[in-house]
This record gives sequence, structure tokens and C-alpha cells, in this order.
Amino acid sequence: MKKGINYWSFPGGLDGKKDFAAAVKEAKKLGYEGVEVCLFPDGPLSLDISDADIAKLGKTLDAAGLQAASVTSGALWEHPLTSSDPAARDKGKQVVTKCLEVANKLGATGILVVPGAVEVFFNPAMEVVQYDVAVQRVEEAMRELVPVAEKNKVAIGIENVWNKMFLSPLEARDFIDKIGSEYLGWFFDVGNILLVGMPEQWIRILGKRIKKVHVKDFRRTVGTLDGFVDLLEGDVNWPEVMKALKEVGYDDFLIAEMIPYYAHAPETRLANTSLAMDKILKM
Repeated sequence: MKKGINYWSFPGGLDGKKDFAAAVKEAKKLGYEGVEVCLFPDGPLSLDISDADIAKLGKTLDAAGLQAASVTSGALWEHPLTSSDPAARDKGKQVVTKCLEVANKLGATGILVVPGAVEVFFNPAMEVVQYDVAVQRVEEAMRELVPVAEKNKVAIGIENVWNKMFLSPLEARDFIDKIGSEYLGWFFDVGNILLVGMPEQWIRILGKRIKKVHVKDFRRTVGTLDGFVDLLEGDVNWPEVMKALKEVGYDDFLIAEMIPYYAHAPETRLANTSLAMDKILKM
């Protein structure tokens, strides 16, 4: 397995203001092997990014000896595939399509897709969608998008997020199998799952359906966003998680997504995360 870091994890990355070349340089210095590229509505890493600028990103990674660990965009929270508004769903599908195309050009093998939500916990203004309707809309979107993924030879990885959907590993497994493409799977977030289950169990049940892995740590006794802590500081049973990943044959990136930042010297979290990942990878 390889050690990756999400662009959002860099101070300034969450709003797209972190210089990508500087982030790559820092990632290399800290021992990461890949960077998860994040696209934004505007700015240097815009969803409208040109082929020429994508090529520049690729050259920046190549020059540092790093890979594009995956590609994602936070815009899917604003344009969810579960929306009752067909225009919003179409916009979400456009976001996924762009991520697939960028990933293809960067040589990434998978993208992270937030599928939408029954309820967006951090934005009460967003609509609440009936659970079965939400899942049906995601299925309809995936049936449109899987051929795009197959064309680009990049896997769509649906992430388990706090969206009140796919709350069981059995449901998550069966959803993927129902569509039946090697280019659709799960972008499994180890820390996110602690709110509803045990990551090692999910890993064993999802098996080869896991396309990419996010690593975070979480304290169940807190149970809110404040429960996310540094790797090795929370309740994740890392020896068992690593054992499970090896059992199912996972050998791709472990990508750290470390937000929010420290209040002081926030760049220190990147170094601490790299050290913790070295320990985790040896388990």
C-alpha cells in the first residue's frame, strides 16, 4: 500500500488557495507518495480546468516522483446526485464526469464521489430526501456515469459520508453488485464509518469493491465533527484494519484527509500524519 495525502489537508487547501506545486513539494518532503487532487468551482484547480493546465499538474507530480492518488470535488455537496431538482443532479453528473476525465489525464485510477444525502448534517437549508428515493437517484446516476468511467478506465468510488445513506456494509455491497461494473466501487473512509460500524468488518464485506481508502481517526464518545482526531489518537483499531485490507488484497493508496487544521502551526499536522501513517503501514 502507498501513502497519500489529500490536497484539502494542506493549510489553504480547503478553499483552493494552496499553490498546488508547493503542496506537491511539501508532500514529497514529508514522504508521501501521492496527492489527492481536489477540484473547485473556480480558481487554479477549477472544474473548468483546461487540458493544458491538467498537463501542468501532471508534470508537477511527475517531477516530484509522486502520483495522483485520486481526484475529487467538494462541489457534489452543492449539486447532489440525490437532489429533487433534475438540473442539480445533471450538474452533479457533470462534476463526476470532469473528475473522471481529469483522473484519466493524470493517470489516477479512481475518483471520490460523494453520492448525495438523505440529509446534509452541516447544512440544514438543504432538502431532506426520502431514503429510498435518494438511493434510486444515485443508482440512476451511476448507470449513466459508469460507461463514462469505463471509457476513461477510472473507477468511481462512492464514499461513505455522514449522509444517512448506505448505513450497512451489506447495503453498500449489494448496491455495487446490482450495477455490476469493475469501474464502480467504494471509496472507503476508515474514520467516517466509526459512527455507524466497525471499519474492519466493512472492509471484509466490501472486499474487492474497495477502490480507494481514506484514513482518518475518530473518537466515538464525542460523536460529532469534533471527534475527528490525529491518526492513532482515536478509536480505529488500526492493526485489525490493516489486517483486513491485506486479507481482501487491497494494495492501492491510503489517503489521509486531515481537516480541520490545528489552530496553531497547522502544517505540523501533515508531518504528524506522515509519521503515523508510517507506523500504520507497518502493522
